[in-house]
Amino acid sequence: MAQSYGYAGVSRPAARATVDDRARFIVRTYNHLFGAILLFTAIEFALFQLGLALPVAQALLAGGPLVMMGGFILVSWLASRVAFSAQSKLAQYAALTGFVFAEAVIFLPILLMANSVAPGAIQSAGIVTILGFAGLSAVVFTTRKDFSFLGGMLRWGGLLALVLIIAGAIFGFQLGTFFSVAMIGFAGAAILYDTSNVLHHFPTDRHVSAALQLFASVAMLFFYVLRLILSMSRR
Repeated sequence: MAQSYGYAGVSRPAARATVDDRARFIVRTYNHLFGAILLFTAIEFALFQLGLALPVAQALLAGGPLVMMGGFILVSWLASRVAFSAQSKLAQYAALTGFVFAEAVIFLPILLMANSVAPGAIQSAGIVTILGFAGLSAVVFTTRKDFSFLGGMLRWGGLLALVLIIAGAIFGFQLGTFFSVAMIGFAGAAILYDTSNVLHHFPTDRHVSAALQLFASVAMLFFYVLRLILSMSRR
């Protein structure tokens, strides 16, 4: 999700760091991203095994699926805010852990639905997400292009998505397949933007925050890919 740059009192951005410092920062960032994905998976597994998945999902769905989607976008936005503002390592790790847990809870309804109506959809969405993330990351790392110009479009796109979700909740209309496709495109643009930030703008001592921001965009891509697969499987 888009934020403005501003890192007073921290180390230099990755683009101006030494080759060794930049390489170390990138490796640490993606190691933490991988760790966040493993933590997310472990939390989901624990919630399902303990029998907590269904009651928690029912509580979330009491507000309606549109409210759940709005909460997903808001949590992603808050995570991005923390990614840019937290300076201490403890605050960064707390934000990353808290965000992963919040995402695991928000994902419960759609994961339960996928298990019941479209077996294999979760695995398919995971594969598509991994391939999409790898492809978009490769574009950034091979071209070295700075995608910071996407920031403004992402801010407006996120605001528009929230407005549509709120309008749907108020007036009772459904956000169907086209909304999922649009949000997949939005998540792809966010991955380009975030990966570009890692390569060019994040300070080299903020690998935890960088991983948090990447995880937020990867989770968004997975969420809407899975939602699209579910909507297509019900036809």
